[in-house]
Amino acid sequence: MLPNDPVILLSVVNTRLRDTYPDLDELCAAEDVSVADLEQRLAAVDCRYDAASNQFVGA
Repeated sequence: MLPNDPVILLSVVNTRLRDTYPDLDELCAAEDVSVADLEQRLAAVDCRYDAASNQFVGA
């Protein structure tokens, strides 16, 4: 389960992307959340997914 607070969510997602999942699609499948939903939630803190670094980064 992913946290609701967007700042904590950013930290958790980036840690899991770094340590466990090779890309955003696999993380979302494992966490049963849509890519669009996760991107929207993190856009609230001005972050977007960067596939090259496999991390959410500041916009």
